[in-house]
Amino acid sequence: MPMMKGGELIAEFLVREKMPYVFGICGHGNVGMLEALYDVRDKITLISPRHEQTAAHMADAYFRVAHKPVATLTSCGPGSMNILMATACALADSSAFLAITANVPTSQFNRGPFQELYRHNQADYPNVIRPLVKRSFQPSRVEMLPLALRQATQLMTAGRPGPVNIDVPFNLFQESADVELLPAGEGAVSSRTGAAPEDVKRAFDMIREAQHPVMFVGHGTTLSEASVELTAFARRFGIPVISSPNGMGTLDMEDPLSLGFIGRNGAYPANQAGRHCDAILSLGARFDDRSSSSWIPGYSWNIPPSKLIQVDIDTAEIGRNYPVALGIQADVRTFLRQLLAHADLAGIRKFEHLAPWLEDIAGWKREWEDFVRPKFEIGGSPIRPERVVRAVADVLPEDAIIALDSGVHHNWFMQFWRARKPQTMLNTWGFSAMGFGVSGILGAKLAAPERPCVAIIGDGGFTMTPHVLCTAVEYGIPAVWVIWNNFAWAAIRDIQHGLFQGREIGTAFYRHGTNEPYNPDFAAMARAHGVDGETVRNPDDLKGALEHAVASGKPFVLDVHVDGEVRPPATGTWQIPPTPYREPAFGKPFVRH
Repeated sequence: MPMMKGGELIAEFLVREKMPYVFGICGHGNVGMLEALYDVRDKITLISPRHEQTAAHMADAYFRVAHKPVATLTSCGPGSMNILMATACALADSSAFLAITANVPTSQFNRGPFQELYRHNQADYPNVIRPLVKRSFQPSRVEMLPLALRQATQLMTAGRPGPVNIDVPFNLFQESADVELLPAGEGAVSSRTGAAPEDVKRAFDMIREAQHPVMFVGHGTTLSEASVELTAFARRFGIPVISSPNGMGTLDMEDPLSLGFIGRNGAYPANQAGRHCDAILSLGARFDDRSSSSWIPGYSWNIPPSKLIQVDIDTAEIGRNYPVALGIQADVRTFLRQLLAHADLAGIRKFEHLAPWLEDIAGWKREWEDFVRPKFEIGGSPIRPERVVRAVADVLPEDAIIALDSGVHHNWFMQFWRARKPQTMLNTWGFSAMGFGVSGILGAKLAAPERPCVAIIGDGGFTMTPHVLCTAVEYGIPAVWVIWNNFAWAAIRDIQHGLFQGREIGTAFYRHGTNEPYNPDFAAMARAHGVDGETVRNPDDLKGALEHAVASGKPFVLDVHVDGEVRPPATGTWQIPPTPYREPAFGKPFVRH
């Protein structure tokens, strides 16, 4: 076996795993790993953003687009601390990357050297990150690296994907040992598990016997790459599809069977179908509070008496929030193929009895369209939120990728965006991390360099991580940022106005000592970084400005002044106990008994 330094071994492993990028920032703790990456710079590109949070968001978004993990690299102490929030974001949304963190030398463990956490355990970073990853490994000798690397890489994408951490003491990067790596791809784990035949039959029969069935698709459907099978099953049997944000596009949302998102800021047809359905085939969805109107009966779902068939790769999610009539641990694509094969063997081509149900849904769609469509024509400055959604839809092709940050702009896109393809709408959903859209769009563009990649982000979120502009210039990443500028943390300000009698404090941006709204000149700020920037205040100018930004082939910032006094029309509800919940602005709850 050859003598290899630990850093060389890790670099060779990343090459064999065909990871094209490492996103990371230098530090004294990882300089030995940087030395090893220098030797493989023709095979792995090191991208060094100006903050570790951005590195992890980039890796997260890269996986969501490519479904192939890459690595991050951070130094000991503060450097690795800075990836925690972004790592939690990836874990919550089932996104994978290999977080390589550095630590102090093993010979200095528990002596309190520079940047060691040692009060409760020596070199204690793994205990910090452990709740945010599928597992944290801390090899203490070079000979331990091959096994840790193999186990970590398999674990990242096995079953429900998620980030995995390898915490490497400094000396391992430099020390040598007789070590050998497994050949690339050996020991790969398949997660294409299926259901037992009797459960496939039972699930199919429950759907066929229902008078008002729906499917609810989540990120598990996207991760399974089950779009073809989902579309075939939905269209063959005429079953409407409700989407969580990370499931959007698995069925073309222009399809008549697509009902959109469900919950407080969902589409009215989705909430109506959820309230009135008698059977739900859930495919890789969690039924979190925002997609269930905080589990209050009649606002989005009625489970029970509606019968829930919940299919998920992660058994811990089955029955977590609603009791199941049938719970199945399975890969979504495999399960849908089993359903289609069962129907073929049984000679069942379609369901004839669902015509009245589909007529009801068509009626709800018309009601919703009649209510919302006139608002898309309203002009004025600042720009109506609906006009921003429409402009983005008009300009971008079907395969364009949008990345959304946390904020009120996300509510508007959840309600009105129609994703045409999977893996084109990237959301920070479970952990709702500000900075994900701002930073993640860089990773998305690296994963899909031939496709337009546009971040729609709030003014508050952008000012948390504006250094992304430096990275775009340094590495020539032509992402576009559309800043939804409403001069406030508007999503939280809206809660103050809705639940706290408008007692607004700490949520709007004002110039000191005045009532004048304040933000930086984001277009000028972009130009100071070497990025083209334009301010848009008129709705008639937005489409052309976005067309120009996308066509430029360069990093571009659009500072779009949006009316913060216009709020999405709630069609469900949402509660933060013990505060009361609000009734829908459109539609009424319906409790089935």
